Amino acid sequence: MKRRTLALVLACFVTGAIAATTWVDLEHRFTKEQLHATGLDTLTAAQLAELNRLLRDDAEAAPAPVAASAPHAEREPERSRFIGFNDEPIESTLVGTLNGWEPGTEFALANGQRWKVLKGHYTLSKPLQAPKVKVVPGAAGRWFFRLDDDTPGARVYRVD
Repeated sequence: MKRRTLALVLACFVTGAIAATTWVDLEHRFTKEQLHATGLDTLTAAQLAELNRLLRDDAEAAPAPVAASAPHAEREPERSRFIGFNDEPIESTLVGTLNGWEPGTEFALANGQRWKVLKGHYTLSKPLQAPKVKVVPGAAGRWFFRLDDDTPGARVYRVD
């Protein structure tokens, strides 16, 4: 299978199309132009049927979400089978004093997570001791550190 075809199949997961209650085969989901652009039109009828079967079975086997009993603020978010899909903001308290950040700055959170700044810089006018913070998901698996709505954020990645 071509890489473009695989990318299209993965894109189906990201867009949530597979989460629908009724399965729609790929050849009915996309236009002829889309099928051609992704290389799906080069598959034999048997290959396309097998791909549809695999995706349908995988969608049906996806586990149902489980409610957590711990407070959201201090619990580890549940891991999705698809990174960045269904992730929710992480709210916690920063361990220690915050003066600001720049690329390379590491943040330790009270929930045990460690995050490192990839992009962004900011210097606070006065240091904050153990402030409440959020790490919010963005597109394509990116995460952003937020102190509050008025302060510029930083793009971060998890290091633990």
